Amino acid sequence: MFAALAAMAASCTPGVSVSTVTSFPTESSSVCYQSNRAPLQHEQLIKLPTGSIKPEGWLLRQLELQKDGLNGHLGEISIWLSKEDNAWLTDGGAWGWEEVPYWLRGYASLSYIFEDEAMLAEARLWIDAILGSQLENGNFGPSGRMLEPGENQDFWPNMIALWILQDWYEYSGDERVIPFMTRYCEYLLSVPDEQFLESYWENSRGGDNLWSVVWLYNRTGDERLIELGEKIHRNTADWAQADDLPNWHNVNMAQGIREPATYYLFNGREDMLQASYNSFELCRKDFGQVPGGMFGGDENCREGFIDPRQGTETCGFAEQMASDEIMALITADEKWFANCEDIAFNDYPAAFMPDYKALRYLTCPNMTVSDSENHRPGIDNGGPFLAMNPFSSRCCQHNHGFAWPFYSEFLAMATPDNGLAFGLYSACTVRAKVGAKADELVFKEETNYPFSDSITISIESGRASFPLYVRIPDWCEGASIILNGETIAEDCASGTFARVEADWKTGDKLVVNLPKSISKRVWAANKNSVTVDYGPLTLSLKIEEAYRKVDSKDTAIGDSKWQAGADASKWPSFEIYADSDWNYALDTDAEITVEKGEWPADNNPFTLEGCPLSFKTKGRLVPSWDFDEYGLTAVLPSEDAPRSDRVDDITLVPMGAARLRISAFPPCKE
Repeated sequence: MFAALAAMAASCTPGVSVSTVTSFPTESSSVCYQSNRAPLQHEQLIKLPTGSIKPEGWLLRQLELQKDGLNGHLGEISIWLSKEDNAWLTDGGAWGWEEVPYWLRGYASLSYIFEDEAMLAEARLWIDAILGSQLENGNFGPSGRMLEPGENQDFWPNMIALWILQDWYEYSGDERVIPFMTRYCEYLLSVPDEQFLESYWENSRGGDNLWSVVWLYNRTGDERLIELGEKIHRNTADWAQADDLPNWHNVNMAQGIREPATYYLFNGREDMLQASYNSFELCRKDFGQVPGGMFGGDENCREGFIDPRQGTETCGFAEQMASDEIMALITADEKWFANCEDIAFNDYPAAFMPDYKALRYLTCPNMTVSDSENHRPGIDNGGPFLAMNPFSSRCCQHNHGFAWPFYSEFLAMATPDNGLAFGLYSACTVRAKVGAKADELVFKEETNYPFSDSITISIESGRASFPLYVRIPDWCEGASIILNGETIAEDCASGTFARVEADWKTGDKLVVNLPKSISKRVWAANKNSVTVDYGPLTLSLKIEEAYRKVDSKDTAIGDSKWQAGADASKWPSFEIYADSDWNYALDTDAEITVEKGEWPADNNPFTLEGCPLSFKTKGRLVPSWDFDEYGLTAVLPSEDAPRSDRVDDITLVPMGAARLRISAFPPCKE
């Protein structure tokens, strides 16, 4: 139901009305975009077609680095992407599991953003191969072609491929996609339940397949897809348990939590929608007592391993952001926008070298060494999983690339009342249809958010009457909105959308001011450690980082496989060591002052050198807090562990700019 919280101060501008809302009107469907067809429940927000949004500013810079880095060039070095003997290209090829679709999901999306002819051609080669692999019975892909009679198929890689085809269809309109997906779904209906989604990964991740069924049904209305949705749900791991999860693998949890809410769309069962919220909280109740939006999962959560020195796979960051984006479409709940930003700003950028040519398998909120040693059992994995390595893992190496492109696709969303909503803020240009006549307008968003407080949304071209929604985050107090120089709203309620309805025209400018302030969180389950936040940015101790280049082939995990002739020297690994004291307790009584610098010339604020914000405060060393017997940052010291008598000046920086960090501090007082 459409929930208007409060009418704001009436605008003096004729024909302009302003209110705040927590949900969107779903009684009627958008005339601008395909929303959910009956009997599916209406979603609160509607994703714009791929290609509608062109990112700019710091986000574009991250995408450029990704294009020039590992994701853009992985096809040159990874054996799983070799065109020779690849099962995604050739019957019986050797390389044919998740790696190709994992990589292609991000790479193809990058090619649409940059409209780079060479990248588009490369993406098209693999997409054509997927579309050309369909068998008479509708099955496709390597596992379909190599399936022996009576053998159960692993459907997991095909789920990723469907997401690629959905994006490709939205971008290109390729007429092959809909009949291809329809035939494949008919095949899925023909598979007996006892042979469907039986193995570990596909069983955990059936929700990805379910989301594709929603997408396809909205374009065909084929009622058999409703039956298929029921089948997928009953054969997927149960992510709707009251007090447990099917497994505690961090990437499965990041993906699996969205499955019950997706199933809710089929039948309106509120218990299924609430189950996604519950599953999200279950893994955070014990393991999520840490900053950064995730949990201390390493690869698998383990009882007792809840300290902020435990990490999350880079895959987990990317998949949780995707879950947040899907949950935001379904619910429009501030919770999901906020969590997506928490990961995007605080966790995800620090998982990479600044040039995106190497990444870490595990990144932790408290992490003062990033080396090639085996730290097991301090962390769950046995191997060099903390180093920045282009082959730090098969999964993250290939799967990381879709996080930023998908984030870009959700910067603006259509609303059921023919409006446009800005929920995740970043500089971009948006081409969208709005209003009762589905007029196409071009919007330009200018901002350095989250490093600045102001967002300007301008109408570049077009005219129409429609509601424009802007999100007021939960952390923000005193938000204001200015239209064409006139303040039309002040003290907007946090955790809502401000709805501005007007007859919009070329040249109109809407300015959203979201003032940030310092706040603190206390993690009672982790020895009352303290985290400092500045709006959506979480702060970390500034640690001097010493980088050591090492040979990637010598330090990669055991199952890394390079293409023959690949030059590993062009893709070095790095170990990172602390070159300054890090074992500080935070003086919780001390003032924290903000220092604002110049915007970085290279447009990348996620480095210690480029970050335009720093914060000055006080701390005391904790002499007993050091590295443990596993060579890891030791768990947080006890609350009564002696603190130094000396009070030091310390500097904090945004967590996403720090490859080494302490972001959950032991507390102390003056």
